[in-house]
Amino acid sequence: MTFTIKTDRKLIRPTHRSNRFVVAEIVAPPSRREHARPPVNLAFVVDRSGSMGGQKLHLAKQAVFEAVGRLHPEDRFAIVVYDEEIDVVVPTTVATAEARRDAIGRLGQVEPRGSTNLSGGWLRGCEQIALVLSAQGVNRCLLLTDGLANVGITDRDELARHASELRTRGVTTTTFGVGEDFDEVLLQSMAQAGGGHFYFIASPASIRDHITSEVGETLDIVARDVTIEVTAPDGVQVESLSPYPVRERAGRTEIVVGDLASDQQLSVVFRVHFPYGQVSDRVAVLFALADRADVLAEQPEGIRWEYADDQANNAQDRDRDVDRAVARVFAARARQEAVRLNRKGDFDGARRALKSTARRVSEYAGRDHDLREILAQLEQETAVMAAPMPEMQRKVAFAAASYLQASRAPDGTANKASRPSNS
Repeated sequence: MTFTIKTDRKLIRPTHRSNRFVVAEIVAPPSRREHARPPVNLAFVVDRSGSMGGQKLHLAKQAVFEAVGRLHPEDRFAIVVYDEEIDVVVPTTVATAEARRDAIGRLGQVEPRGSTNLSGGWLRGCEQIALVLSAQGVNRCLLLTDGLANVGITDRDELARHASELRTRGVTTTTFGVGEDFDEVLLQSMAQAGGGHFYFIASPASIRDHITSEVGETLDIVARDVTIEVTAPDGVQVESLSPYPVRERAGRTEIVVGDLASDQQLSVVFRVHFPYGQVSDRVAVLFALADRADVLAEQPEGIRWEYADDQANNAQDRDRDVDRAVARVFAARARQEAVRLNRKGDFDGARRALKSTARRVSEYAGRDHDLREILAQLEQETAVMAAPMPEMQRKVAFAAASYLQASRAPDGTANKASRPSNS
């Protein structure tokens, strides 16, 4: 396991409220095959509303069949389907061979119908998990839908709040949106608050790949409930720019990263706000990793900044790795805002959202190749989002930005660090 922290600049101004950026890089340890993995307790919640007819529901069922087939007898699973009504097709059960065969038969009989009570189906799936919560394992609800929540709880903020509360109780949520008619903002917010992952599935043919890869990642978790604990002196404020929940506890800030899979590589971006100070005074901030079983336990890493005059501040070197990480996060946030404004028909607002971010990046890009590429991409996207866009194009842009902010691969899967081969 590695944990490193870097800042863009080490000097701060005494007569300005300086901001500096920090990037924390985590590489999770590889799984140790000689040790048994933690058991998993899963609920598969599948939308069976009328819009899921044809190949969508068929492929979703096939994906669940395959995912269940990967479980071991010490694991548990449940299957829930919903339209305006909710049916528990398979109540929570140990994943024996007989239970898996029975699940295939029961789910195979499900047909599409009705409206979309997303909240009811999802909460019923979480309830099945909570009935036999695994204290030592991973408890996760996998929610798949192709439509809008139009029955039951439909408010985004309320659903995200429920997801956060369930996470506190030990039940996490991963969401899958299929096609172009679902609410990506809702599914992203539920997954972020719920400690899981959000996936966009453009084509029904990809349902299997996304569900099986998420289950595979769940089976490969090596560290649970990971947090980055930041301890700063009075007057110094630490803000997370990455999409993870933040808790304030006993003088420190905790960024709730969640579970990490074997060899997963993750970047978390912070902005640190400093008070006024005196030249030569120093300010130190500590960053530490914690997790449920102390798998990642190491000594805290610290960064020390020094107050200096304007001439020294203007002449100081920049860490380009940090600049690139910060630029990518701000660009991704701007893209999602531009998608929102484009959908509303506010094309000038979408253009401004991207232009203002490009202007900010250009102030420190210099001749750096990667930063110039980010600027070029923002310029290209400005022209696209300043005019009407097809809905599928909006979904693609939103999902790509979501994955980038969460430090995940372009297909939504975990970024993995390369390990030297033994050959």
